[in-house]
Amino acid sequence: MTQKLVIYDSVFGNTEKIAQGIGEALGDARVKSVKEVNSSDLEDLDILIIGSPTRGFRPTPVIMNLFKNLPDKALFRVKAAAFDTRIPLEKAEPGFLRFMIKIFGYADEKIAKKLEKAGAYLALKSTGFGVKGTEGPLEDGELERAKNWVSTIL
Repeated sequence: MTQKLVIYDSVFGNTEKIAQGIGEALGDARVKSVKEVNSSDLEDLDILIIGSPTRGFRPTPVIMNLFKNLPDKALFRVKAAAFDTRIPLEKAEPGFLRFMIKIFGYADEKIAKKLEKAGAYLALKSTGFGVKGTEGPLEDGELERAKNWVSTIL
């Protein structure tokens, strides 16, 4: 049986909704808040998806701490993918925020780099799912898009 885990952190509930939808699309995946994850959860995995809201152009500190405790290559041969929730670039106001996003990016890219460093194979291009404003809700259609995105990892 394939071992699948979706780990997320969520501030306003949007990232959790995406994570739950991804878990649903994967079938028998476990979906856990990063605050509930322990080292044994990361053993014998086949598929690992990690998501965070973008906060200050990066993942939340608790998501980054997850990687601090992982030995190099701890996720060797694990199929992985990263996602975030974000204000889409084209909807970011004012223009200065768009400029900053272009320079510093979003959380998904940083999570993907950490997954690779831990030895995981990135089976999907990391991506982001849009929220309306800082607190959400999710942009229309984003939950369905998340399910479609992750289904290709199977």
